[in-house]
Amino acid sequence: MAAPRALAALAAALLLAAAGQASKYSREANEGLAAAGGKRREAGEFRVVRLNQIWEKAQRLHLSAVKLAELHSDLKIQEKDELSWKKLKAEGLDEDGEKEAKLRRNLNVIMTKYGMNGKKDSQLVDTNYIKDGTESDTLDDPRLEKLWSKAKTSGKFSDEELNKLWREFKHHKEKIHEYNILLETVSRTEDIHKNVINPSEENLVKEEILHNKHRELKEKLRSINQGFERLRKVSHQGYDTTSEFEEPRVIDLWDMAKSANFTEKELESFREELKHFEAKIEKHHHYQKQLEISHQKLKHVEGTGDKEHLNRNKEKYAMLEEKTKELGYKVKKHLQDLSSRISQGLQHNEL
Repeated sequence: MAAPRALAALAAALLLAAAGQASKYSREANEGLAAAGGKRREAGEFRVVRLNQIWEKAQRLHLSAVKLAELHSDLKIQEKDELSWKKLKAEGLDEDGEKEAKLRRNLNVIMTKYGMNGKKDSQLVDTNYIKDGTESDTLDDPRLEKLWSKAKTSGKFSDEELNKLWREFKHHKEKIHEYNILLETVSRTEDIHKNVINPSEENLVKEEILHNKHRELKEKLRSINQGFERLRKVSHQGYDTTSEFEEPRVIDLWDMAKSANFTEKELESFREELKHFEAKIEKHHHYQKQLEISHQKLKHVEGTGDKEHLNRNKEKYAMLEEKTKELGYKVKKHLQDLSSRISQGLQHNEL
C-alpha cells in the first residue's frame, strides 16, 4: 500500500512542478512579448524616419484615442506606398517623378487632416460613428447648410436617418477640404512652373506631373458634384428604401463605378465587393466605438488607485487599440484599391 501512495505523491508533486513551470513559461512569454513590443517602439513604429517623426509629434497632441488609431492607419498606408515607390525608383520606373509628387501630396493631406501642418483650423472633420452630434459642428458651405436645415425640418427622416444623413454631409465637407488642399498644391506648382523660362526636358516632365494632378483634381471634382446632387436629392425626397448602401464612402464609390467604363458583369462583381467593403467598415466602426468606451473607462480607473483593475483595463485598451489600427489599415487599403480601379475605368471613358 505504501508504494502506491508514494507513487501518487510523486505524481502529484511532478504535476505541481509542471504547472508551476508552465505558469513561469507563460509569464515569461508575456514579458517577452511586452519587451519585444517595447523594442519595436524604441526602434520606431514605422520604417520611414519622417513618418516616425510625425507619429511622435502626434503623441504630444491632444488627439482622441480614435483619431490616433486613424492617424496610425493613414501613416501605415503612406509607409506602404513610400516603400513601394523606393523599390520602383531603384528600378528606374519613376523617371517623371509623378509617384513621388503624389506621395508628397498624400502626406500633405494627412498633416492637414490631423492639424499638424502648422495652420490653425486646418483639421478635417471627423466622419466616424463615434460622434453623431449635429448641432455644434458646422459644414462651412452655405449650400450644404441650407440643404441640411431643410432636411432637419422636413419631417421625412427618423433620428437614425438624420444621423446617417449628417455623416454623409460631413463626408462631403471632408471631400471638399481634400480637394482644396490638392488645388492649393497644384496652384503652387504651376506658379513655379510659369516662372521657368527654359523649356528643358526636366520642365516637360514637370508639365506631365501637372497634367496628372489636373486629372486627379478633375476626378475629385466629379465626385464632389455627384455627391452634392445625391445630397440634394436625398434632402428633398428622403431615403430610398431600396438603397443598397449606407456608408458614405461606399455610396461614393458605387456612384463613380456606375459612371466608369465597366461591363455589366464587372459592375455586378464590383457591387458585391462593395458589400464586403461596407461590412468591413461597419466592423471597424464597432471597434472604434469600443476603443472610445475603453479609453473613457481607463481614465476613470486611473483615478481610483486600483492597480489590478487598472492593469486589466490597460490590457483591454491595448488590445482594442491594436485591432482598431489593424482594421483601419485594411479599410484604407481596400478603399485605395477600389478607388484605383474606378479611376482606371473613368480614364478609359475619356480616351
